[in-house]
Amino acid sequence: MAEQSEQPGAEQGLAPLDVLKALGDNTRYAIYLELARSPVPRSTAEVAEVLGLHGNTVRPHLERMRDVGLLRVETDARGGVGRPQHRYSLADEAPSLGLEPSSWPTLARVLVAAAATGGLTADELRAAGAEEGRDAVRRSRARVGDAAEAFDAVVADQARLGFDPTTVIDERGATVAFAHCPFRDLAEQHPDLVCSLHCGLVEGTLEVLGHAEVARFHPLVDRTPCQVELVAR
Repeated sequence: MAEQSEQPGAEQGLAPLDVLKALGDNTRYAIYLELARSPVPRSTAEVAEVLGLHGNTVRPHLERMRDVGLLRVETDARGGVGRPQHRYSLADEAPSLGLEPSSWPTLARVLVAAAATGGLTADELRAAGAEEGRDAVRRSRARVGDAAEAFDAVVADQARLGFDPTTVIDERGATVAFAHCPFRDLAEQHPDLVCSLHCGLVEGTLEVLGHAEVARFHPLVDRTPCQVELVAR
C-alpha cells in the first residue's frame, strides 16, 4: 500500500519563481511532462526508462521538483524485498500544462454527491457502470478469442482509466488488484456508490468481450487495494 508523504511548502502554496526555475531545465521539463501525462504515479526507474535516461540522472530532478512543491511522492512497499519505492505524481496545486482535464475531479465529486443526495442505490450505479463498460467495448471494437485475452483486455482498459492494475493468474482465473484508485477519496466517502460503479464497469466490459466474467469484486471497505476476481465462462 502506498503512503503519501507531506509535501514541502504545501501550506504556503507554490512560489511562481521557484516553479519557473524548476521547469526551466529541459530534462526536468521532459520529466514533468511525462508525469503530467501519466494516469498513475511513476517510479524513478519507470520515468528513466520512458525517457531513455539513467535513474541517477532522473532522481535529483524529481527531488528538485518535489522540493518546490510541484510533485508529491508516495512510498510504495509493494516491491517486498529491499527499500520501498518512491512513486511521483503532480501535486494538487501543480500546473497541468493543459495535459489534464482539471475539471474532471470536480465533476466527479458533484455527480457522486448528487447521486447520494438523490437516493440512487448501489445497484443503480452498478447498472450505469455496466452500460458504460459495454459501450466502451463497442466503441473500441475490441475482440478477444479466449478468457486469457479477455483478462488482458480488462487489465489494459483499467490501466487506461488510471487504476494501475496488477494481475495474478492461476487455474481458477485471474485476480486483478487496483494499486491506484483515481477516485479513492470519493470511494472512501461513498464506497457503495463508487465501488459499485467500478464493479459494473468491469462487468459490462466482460459482457461484451465474452469468455470471462466477474466472480467477486472486493471494494475498498473489503480490502485495500480493492480487487476483482475473474473466471472463464
